Amino acid sequence: MGVPKRKTSKRRARMRRAHWKIEAPGLVRCSQCRALIMPHRVCPECGYYKAKEVVKVQ
Repeated sequence: MGVPKRKTSKRRARMRRAHWKIEAPGLVRCSQCRALIMPHRVCPECGYYKAKEVVKVQ
């Protein structure tokens, strides 16, 4: 089993972790009401998914 021969320095560990960034979610426009929604999900504004009404919104 591979075991580190030396301690990983703080600098090396921090350089490796420098790429752990939070990314903004990719949003798309609803085809019915043009609201911004997450892809592959029912629109919470109008209740449509792929041009079909799935949920009745009041």
